[in-house]
Amino acid sequence: MPLNLSRRQTLRLLSVTAAASATLLQGCDSTPAVIKIGVAQPLSGNLAALGQDLLNGVTMAVEELNKEGYKLKGKPLQFEVVSVDDKANADTGKEVAQQLVEAGVVAVIGHLNSGVSIAAAPVYAAQGIPQLAISTNPKFTQLGLDTTFRLVANDTLQAKAIGSYSASQFSGTRYALQDDGTPYGKDLAAGAETQLKLAKKEIVFKQSFDDKTVAFDEFAAKLKAENIQVLVSTASDFQILAVIEALKKIGYTGITILGADTIKTTDMLKGSNQVKGLYATSPVLDAREFTAGAAFLDKYRAKFKKDPAYAGHYTYDAMYVLAAAIRRGDSAKSKDIVAALKKIDGYAPVTGSMKWDDKGEQRYGVIGVYSANAGLWESQMRSDSW
Repeated sequence: MPLNLSRRQTLRLLSVTAAASATLLQGCDSTPAVIKIGVAQPLSGNLAALGQDLLNGVTMAVEELNKEGYKLKGKPLQFEVVSVDDKANADTGKEVAQQLVEAGVVAVIGHLNSGVSIAAAPVYAAQGIPQLAISTNPKFTQLGLDTTFRLVANDTLQAKAIGSYSASQFSGTRYALQDDGTPYGKDLAAGAETQLKLAKKEIVFKQSFDDKTVAFDEFAAKLKAENIQVLVSTASDFQILAVIEALKKIGYTGITILGADTIKTTDMLKGSNQVKGLYATSPVLDAREFTAGAAFLDKYRAKFKKDPAYAGHYTYDAMYVLAAAIRRGDSAKSKDIVAALKKIDGYAPVTGSMKWDDKGEQRYGVIGVYSANAGLWESQMRSDSW
């Protein structure tokens, strides 16, 4: 049945409709009361301690920002962390990336593993969502996506550090090279091999495992049979601990092990003083190496009742830089955050500053070399060029 309206009723209805439309449009453009930040890390499995640490850093920063009373365009708002478990798996990484998109996050701090970051990057890029990753494989920023930002130096520099430090500091000449079969591990091992050859080091043999292997008895026996003096590995901490246990069983502990950033963890310190030497190259400097690090560590320990496992201070800083980019761009829209990040030299409370080049590489990235001694990672040297 048709609805018959008088001219006055019609005009009044049009006026109300226009006002409602204007209010709706205004609501679409207004600053949201809550800004959702995605955190995608491995929260289960062998790398759960590292992933939880990276999540802890963001959580702590968000709590501080919310307590301070963050405002945008004069409007108070709250940050909300939306965390997902990528299980250190590329396919799972793509799935949880889509979940974060559907949850309405405006930015993502993730992932840890290079293979996962590379797989998930196009999902975020399709929606213009900035992705701040601690992954180190150069391919991450070589995807040609505007939305990729790396928090630390990449593996091109780390490979140089491995070769340079080995050549200048180790007396051994017989080397073995091990990787964990991941994009991170294989590519970094290949770069390390190039640098070791330039340093005139003899690589007696190379071996690749998958990233879950912990049975290394045969590998240890081969190291002994070949009289290997230095093992360069891109495996993770739990795997190198298993290698050390296998070496101890056959009495071959007079070997130096040089690992990469995935062994510079608190768990790996269980292996200190178990072999002749245990070293790690890493773009992740310890919090205590920074002037503001002590204060961060005090807050972290008070909140989580433990020390950071890996790089929580970098994700803590990343959250603060994201908050600054949102304020600088005067917008919580992802595309505006990306634009602001490309211009910002952002204050990072612990590490000092974060700034990216046009590819999303960290301008202030360095690689440090550390020695595990008496339950502590001791800094040996660091450089931004090697």
